[in-house]
Amino acid sequence: MLEPRTAVRHLSSYHPPLAGREGMRLDFNENTMGCSPRVLARLHTITAEELARYPEREPVEALVAAHLGISSAELLLTNGVDEAIHLLCETYLEPGDEVVIAVPTFAMYEISASATGASIIRVPAEPDFRFPLDSVLGAISDRTRLIAIANPNNPTGAVVAMSELFAICQAAPKSAVLIDEAYYHFYGQTIVGGWLEHPNLFVARTFSKAHGLAGLRIGILAGSKEQIPMVRKISSPYNANAIALACLPAALSDEEYITRYVSQIQVGRARLEGELSAWGIEFWPSHTNFVLMRLGNLNQSFIRSMRRRGILVRDRSSDPGCDGCVRITIGTPEQMDRLVLALRATCDEIGLKQPEAV
Repeated sequence: MLEPRTAVRHLSSYHPPLAGREGMRLDFNENTMGCSPRVLARLHTITAEELARYPEREPVEALVAAHLGISSAELLLTNGVDEAIHLLCETYLEPGDEVVIAVPTFAMYEISASATGASIIRVPAEPDFRFPLDSVLGAISDRTRLIAIANPNNPTGAVVAMSELFAICQAAPKSAVLIDEAYYHFYGQTIVGGWLEHPNLFVARTFSKAHGLAGLRIGILAGSKEQIPMVRKISSPYNANAIALACLPAALSDEEYITRYVSQIQVGRARLEGELSAWGIEFWPSHTNFVLMRLGNLNQSFIRSMRRRGILVRDRSSDPGCDGCVRITIGTPEQMDRLVLALRATCDEIGLKQPEAV
């Protein structure tokens, strides 16, 4: 009987709850404003001939590299951040290697690494989800080959100081250090280019969040001129589809759109955090387009009540240290008006203390 590899047989699956998402979708950290109008305009010009040709990745890679201020040799376009993680694991991990991950964090680090037969070393976050620098440094061993860090982190919204990231690169020169900057635009600080001093550093970015291109599946993996060609060896030359490659330049060109969207997120995030404070709900200050809060044993009642009001939020109780937690994506001003009204009605329904004037 045909059987998959042992690592695959024992692999935990990641099944995002995509089915039945009827309502206002504040559960997946998507851009709820939609993509730039320039992207839609470009979509309308795509021809049958363009779709019939194999996609050319390199010209768009050059444009994206210039946008980031790096060279084409330092960048690889990928099928979202998920593929960037997968390619990094396939390039550097052997069965028996160790991967250090501070948890809670994005599930795909562990899934992609485990599929190679590597062992996962999970380092719990410090209180209030602070990054556990000393514990991460203490977890590095001769077998460590990958350290994956989301900055800002999902699902907590917390960030790691640049000095701490560089300290990890310095402490593990024989390990690939991946910094996932999927939520960079809402934070504004980047480690891109840091591989000039630390050649083991890699940075992943996505165009799913601020640029609103989640449906096109396009992202990047960036790193040193010596290491990116190694990753490119195992990447399909056609991993980025023609529609994504056609639309990405239009998305990058509309900086006014990004500025407006990020500003809306910052205002909406402060509004939601203020509302949660007024209700006495524990939450963690966020540097992303979402807020994580803890409702304890009221978690499921809150989620069901919000859904009845047509608003989807994400249960994060299964994440390490997140028992009773819910994550809410920040929406447009109009969506935030609706969210606040629904949140107030839901909190009242499930028996939370009435807020003071907000």
